[in-house]
Amino acid sequence: MWRLEPRSDAPLIWQFATPVLAVLATMLTGAVLFGLMGYDPFGAIRTIFWDPLFGASAGYSRPQLLVKAGPLILIACGLAVGFRAGIWNIGAEGQFIIGGITGAAVGLAAYPAEGWWIFPAMIVAGAAGGWAWGMIPALLRNWFGASEILVSLMLVYVAEKIAAWMAFGPMRNPEGFGMPGSRNLTQYPSAANPELIAGTGIHWGTIAALIAVVAVWVLISRHLRGLQIRAAGEAPRAARFGGVKPSALVAFCLGLSGALAGLAGLFEAAGPAGQITDGFGVGYGFTAIIVAFLGRLHPVGIVLGGLLMALTYIGGDIAQMMMQLPSATVQVFQGMMLFYLLGFDLLTRYRIRRRPA
Repeated sequence: MWRLEPRSDAPLIWQFATPVLAVLATMLTGAVLFGLMGYDPFGAIRTIFWDPLFGASAGYSRPQLLVKAGPLILIACGLAVGFRAGIWNIGAEGQFIIGGITGAAVGLAAYPAEGWWIFPAMIVAGAAGGWAWGMIPALLRNWFGASEILVSLMLVYVAEKIAAWMAFGPMRNPEGFGMPGSRNLTQYPSAANPELIAGTGIHWGTIAALIAVVAVWVLISRHLRGLQIRAAGEAPRAARFGGVKPSALVAFCLGLSGALAGLAGLFEAAGPAGQITDGFGVGYGFTAIIVAFLGRLHPVGIVLGGLLMALTYIGGDIAQMMMQLPSATVQVFQGMMLFYLLGFDLLTRYRIRRRPA
């Protein structure tokens, strides 16, 4: 009775409306789900989306919004560049973990020395570690035609095993009474990533995220490489005829997204997390995929999407403590948001037509 008909030109209003519709549909479905589970549906939605900003705990949770949003925005900016070119890095979580390990390794190797150069060296090492981990799927795709989706995703599990090995082996704190995990970097001033302005949640990772937003906007809209990226994503054959080298573009996009994810891992290891543990990966690399699509692969939209997803993290934790909601609440919301976003995105590319009799 009905069929999907491709649109010749997607309405601009749908491109802005679909993320809003996805969020509203997620809230509505979440309320129904909580009601079926025996919780107050409106109270749960209010706790997750309202209380972190305006509730009794807002004084604590508002600064945490920037703490959570920083790595999401930083990783999503790198992913968005590749997604625009049709290069799908699904393994940013692994690059996040490796960047945290390599960056923390520099700080731990320098301990207990003091010097202004230690933290900048950690930043370089974190970016280099993420870049190197991102280049593995790039080289395998360029040399052997392997899918960067599968390779980057499988490397996440390798990175998790490396983190566990480091926490129980080479990086284990010799003064930690045998407990797994490295030294706490927040107690080592030269290697710490502290809050720069008290009570705001702003640290060097937040600053780096803002710099990445501006840099990616300039790259996409003002640079020749950005033109090549857009051309490769919209018309790959035309881009090749125009002189774009697919192998160079793959290496650039996966290397850039890996470096930014590695930076996010370093800032997390030296700041909020404080150390390398066997559970260092917290899912930021996967959540950043939702942030990138929620922001329409645009840097400004990514900022808004990152803040929204950070809100679900904080609100989910509050709901878990105050209402005894299941610990998987955040993952449920994030999964539903991506599901609805992809579903509503269909309306930007297709229109629903009644099939003629």
